[in-house]
Amino acid sequence: MAAAKAVFARYTPLLDIKAVSQQEFDAADARVKQAEAAAAKARLDLENAVPPAPIPGRIGRAMVTEGALVGKGEATHLVTIEQLDPIRVEFSQSYSDLLRLQQAVRNGKQKKADAAKVEMVLEDGSLYPEKGRLQFTDLAVDPNSGAVLLRAEFPNPRRELLPGTFVRVRFPQAQLDNAIRVPQRAVQGGAQGQFVMVVDAAGKVAPRPIKTSTMSGGDFIVDDGLKGGEQVIVNGLQKVRPGAVVKPLPWTPGAPLTAAPTVANPAAPAAKPNEEKK
Repeated sequence: MAAAKAVFARYTPLLDIKAVSQQEFDAADARVKQAEAAAAKARLDLENAVPPAPIPGRIGRAMVTEGALVGKGEATHLVTIEQLDPIRVEFSQSYSDLLRLQQAVRNGKQKKADAAKVEMVLEDGSLYPEKGRLQFTDLAVDPNSGAVLLRAEFPNPRRELLPGTFVRVRFPQAQLDNAIRVPQRAVQGGAQGQFVMVVDAAGKVAPRPIKTSTMSGGDFIVDDGLKGGEQVIVNGLQKVRPGAVVKPLPWTPGAPLTAAPTVANPAAPAAKPNEEKK
């Protein structure tokens, strides 16, 4: 480009005195413009040789080495950039559960809860201190799983969360007032459906058919079969039989299994049961 410009500069005064022809002058001008276009393309190619990151994040291992041949007209995977703050969590919910909750809210059995805040439970069972927010709920059901895809976004200022981590997500979808719930281990299944073993005032054991819906933590929410205040056997179920007289002991959540029947009082309401999804 410098040489073409030098020739054009020499031809400019010579054109006035007719020392060069107009054709030679125009050819010199064209060579300057061609050189400028070639230089602009070279600068663009040089800029494209150092691609900027489209998103902020951290770069992992390189997928190609220096000197490797990459295609000009095809995409080449160079590196993977992981966005760490904020970080997105994708999870799914059964469409049947979602439909059941919507019907319960529509029928007035439950109240719609504010799902603006989302909680995360880490692999070790601890609760992540930062609250997330629900970004979107897919409008289509996956035909393979029968579930609806959801996505939440969590702040990750300390870089504690890494992509690919398995977590649990909790977010309120419906609120059930004065709910009756029993520990999961107390619920048994038979040919007639679900039931629990209760102890009456005389100390006799009797089966009680129940119907459960969703779960609140490690407890079943009971829709029908219990009124509250009954003594439900949690431990020692393998030792008791219907009609047997027992002397139950109070059950403490988290206590180890014992042979003696221990009972739980399901009268305490579950204030705001959360749907927990993986």
